[in-house]
Amino acid sequence: MAHRALWRGAISFGLIYVPVEMYAAARDGSLHLHLLDSRDFAPIGYERVNKKTGKAVEWSDIVKGYEYQKGNYVALSDADFKHANVKASETIDIASFSDAADISPPYFETPYYLAPAKGGQKVYALLRETLQSTKKVAVATFVMRGRQHLCVVAPHERALMLMTLRFASDLLAADDLELPAASPKAAKLNSAELQMAKKLVDEMSSPWRPDVFKDTYRADLMRRIKEKIRKKQTHDLATPPPEDAERPKAEVIDLMEALRNSLKGVGRRPVARAAPRAPSRSRKRA
Repeated sequence: MAHRALWRGAISFGLIYVPVEMYAAARDGSLHLHLLDSRDFAPIGYERVNKKTGKAVEWSDIVKGYEYQKGNYVALSDADFKHANVKASETIDIASFSDAADISPPYFETPYYLAPAKGGQKVYALLRETLQSTKKVAVATFVMRGRQHLCVVAPHERALMLMTLRFASDLLAADDLELPAASPKAAKLNSAELQMAKKLVDEMSSPWRPDVFKDTYRADLMRRIKEKIRKKQTHDLATPPPEDAERPKAEVIDLMEALRNSLKGVGRRPVARAAPRAPSRSRKRA
């Protein structure tokens, strides 16, 4: 976990304030690649250029602006973002408490840890224990990096976690997609197919164990990179592999047969099983 606080302020509910600091709770697991010129494999740089003069601009000379008319801008400083609503920029303002199960998965975005700031240990523990015992999450709003976020605050072991949510207006409707009918009969599914599919789900069910799942594609790509380094093929560009002639068809002709074969193969699939949990390690911050 990163030790640098991303945000400082307070959780507010009723007349209670919990001074907190926000820390990253997830990291980007993608492989960071550079853009190269294929002619000499030199790195391609990113340059901030003034569109009038064509000259490079230093970060210290760059400000944000809103285009209110074509070619006309209102310049905004960090103070403008903060003074737009001082309370919103300094407070995680709890609006209500809800059951976590009532919030649909598409709304969730990014997780963060909240840690108590100086003097906030007791009231932090009070909020954590109250959420734990009531099995509720706090629905709130706050401002970070010039943008208001909807979020939930929830207990996670000894910590409070903040998870940003998408606003309802950010989600796109699926109305224009060609989707199967909502009822089994209209979707031309028979009871035998449904029963077989439910049996397959039951056979493949196991407790949620996130540590069982690994980023195998990243590991395979790193293996490929190391192999090219070992063979001194650092500047060799491989040709695309041929299309797989055995790629699964879009339409399954015999659905029942496919379900039966899937059930036969379940025993060969790795399934996450419950295992004794390792003792939790306390996190120390610098």
